[in-house]
Amino acid sequence: MKDINTETKQDKVGTTEAAFLLNISARRLGSLLRQGRVIGAKKVKRFWLIPLNNKGMPEIIPGSRGPEGTWNKGQRTGNTFIHVLRREIDYNRDHGTSLPAISVKQGNRNDSCHAVEILGNCKIVYRPHKPNKSQAGGARLWIEVEPYVKIIRKIFRDIELEEEKS
Repeated sequence: MKDINTETKQDKVGTTEAAFLLNISARRLGSLLRQGRVIGAKKVKRFWLIPLNNKGMPEIIPGSRGPEGTWNKGQRTGNTFIHVLRREIDYNRDHGTSLPAISVKQGNRNDSCHAVEILGNCKIVYRPHKPNKSQAGGARLWIEVEPYVKIIRKIFRDIELEEEKS
């Protein structure tokens, strides 16, 4: 008899999902893959298939020298905060530049980008009298995303931005 409460977990992921789970860039993960440090990873044509352990995480072999790796060793626990950087928007308007004006804060990591795609539930929070101190100056409006939700950060080259204007 089948147990209807059994969840089927995904046992292999691609590089984008693995990088998200490890909280490292896809480029860094590519370097680890080329070094053979991702346990059980297999290349199928142009794509990597990376197995997940029983915690739902890819396993990385530690390096033999240098500092200890900074990738996640367990599930994400903290929410992700997305802020719009008003100062960057003003600077871009005044100087004709296109600096990234969105900040994505995941744990200790803080990345700036031009666009964010949130692949799951999120909420927008406005607290005019109790700002979020995780951002310099204390943001009063932000988007909050649960730890398990995948976020894709995008940075555009200046050429792409100029093409959009025409």
